[in-house]
Amino acid sequence: AVDCLTFVEYTLAQALGSSFADNLQKIRYRDGIINGYPSRLHYTSEWIENGIRHGFLTDITAKNSAHTQKISLSYMSTHPKQYKKLADSPENVRQMAEYEKAISGKVVHWLPKSELPEAGLPWIMNGDIIAITTKMPGLDIAHVGIAEYKEGKLHLLHASSTLGKVVVSDEPLNHMLNNNKSWTGIRVVRMSHSKNN
Repeated sequence: AVDCLTFVEYTLAQALGSSFADNLQKIRYRDGIINGYPSRLHYTSEWIENGIRHGFLTDITAKNSAHTQKISLSYMSTHPKQYKKLADSPENVRQMAEYEKAISGKVVHWLPKSELPEAGLPWIMNGDIIAITTKMPGLDIAHVGIAEYKEGKLHLLHASSTLGKVVVSDEPLNHMLNNNKSWTGIRVVRMSHSKNN
């Protein structure tokens, strides 16, 4: 089974065409450079920023929602025992803390869950990447998936950790959000057709 972000990375790498492996490296690692565990884009906010900077993602929320929030990241460096590659490496923890500090304080657009109707919104399209924001201290995004409209309602195509496979959510996305107290809303990004290599 793949985790939620890995599923989205595979889908995006395939959709970008040409070399799947090269695309995956550009998507998954900071500026496409593999240099140990901390070089992977573990935080979705930085993953999005990297994709926008390199021209293969567009921030759709920024064009359609006036709501902003300041990113504050610290979770990985303050919970190293939860990550095999951090648990035994003070150097990896130090580097992660530096990357967390570098992106913390940046302001991004988001949509509160109270403003997402069951039917979705005209500016959210099938295939858009949906990142679910969280109020958990030190974290930015709790879950990621792909927008899929089903019978006039916005659902989430995602790698479900409970089911251990990729599924379309049984309930509409706004129900998923409302049923999880720590989930606050969404960010929406879209694959850009004019990517820079």
